[in-house]
Amino acid sequence: MRVDLFDFDLPDERIALRPAEPRDSARLLVVNPHAETVLSDHRVGDLPSFLRPGDALVFNDTKVIPAQLEGIRHREGAGGQQVSATLHMRIGPSRWKAFAKPGKRIKEGDRIAFGHSGESCFLGALDATVEEKGEAGEVTLAFDLAGPALDEAIAAVGHIPLPPYIAAKRPDDERDRADYQTIYAREEGAVAAPTAGLHFTPALFEALDRAGIERHFVTLHVGAGTFLPVKADDTVDHKMHLESGTVSPETAAQLNAVKARGGRIVCVGTTSLRLIESAAEESGEIRGWSGATGIFITPGYRFKAVDMLMTNFHLPRSTLFMLVSAFSGFETMHAAYEHAISTGYRFYSYGDASLLFRKDK
Repeated sequence: MRVDLFDFDLPDERIALRPAEPRDSARLLVVNPHAETVLSDHRVGDLPSFLRPGDALVFNDTKVIPAQLEGIRHREGAGGQQVSATLHMRIGPSRWKAFAKPGKRIKEGDRIAFGHSGESCFLGALDATVEEKGEAGEVTLAFDLAGPALDEAIAAVGHIPLPPYIAAKRPDDERDRADYQTIYAREEGAVAAPTAGLHFTPALFEALDRAGIERHFVTLHVGAGTFLPVKADDTVDHKMHLESGTVSPETAAQLNAVKARGGRIVCVGTTSLRLIESAAEESGEIRGWSGATGIFITPGYRFKAVDMLMTNFHLPRSTLFMLVSAFSGFETMHAAYEHAISTGYRFYSYGDASLLFRKDK
């Protein structure tokens, strides 16, 4: 499909720079293609009323790390230059894939000293060598530290990698270390939050428990590639970024049991959905799964396992807007976004949420 079919105009003031307080007070647009009233306005705290006892929510328990690093590039015969690197996929105890700026000036073999304001890290430098250079500013960084020592150094000098549409308007601060993290985050490795999960609070979890709604957890480490624009003119020419994830055999068995007794699988966030659909057989059975997924869901995709999706409002021309258009229908989602924009919904990572019913169910 043509990428421009997924474009829309979003007023700048619709971009949320801080989350709602409390988190579950955010607005919730319910989109049900099968209902007489397709679009209805609610609050996230109303979520239990749209679910049935025995339904299962699937959460991504990845934990955001401070993966935005600032440093000085050193090269023999050249002066130092300020560089920025956003880690997005760990590929070894000491090696990370990253998006670097200014990407064109970085070469293989360059040394980069990371730290606050370009200064080296405490006690020793958080130094890395550019091991490999890829496309679109992607590099492979080989750090001098490895394992837990590298993790500690990144935590000490790194910044929360706010999405570019927020970072362009304000710097990150201490509030973001809590705001840009779900209350159930436990598996470190993401450089972007699974933002639909940011709306959940202990009080909402208690309400879901009372309603008989199950909770299950999978892990997909969200990469910075989720913010990359689609540069192709047609979706068939777009190469999806890879993200590492795991669905345990125990969780797969529990979700299969939910389906077997007539319950619905409700994914919280597109990351959970992409992982469950990667782990599902054509029959709809979910298997234990671990690896890197580059699944790209566009209209025409046949969903195998997921029945409902809770998600935030996404960027124009983005792979995520394509995904929700595949899930609830192209025309339905365009109408939903027009409604959201005209009625003041807040967009993107810190914005409001939508609850989508699958069109073909």
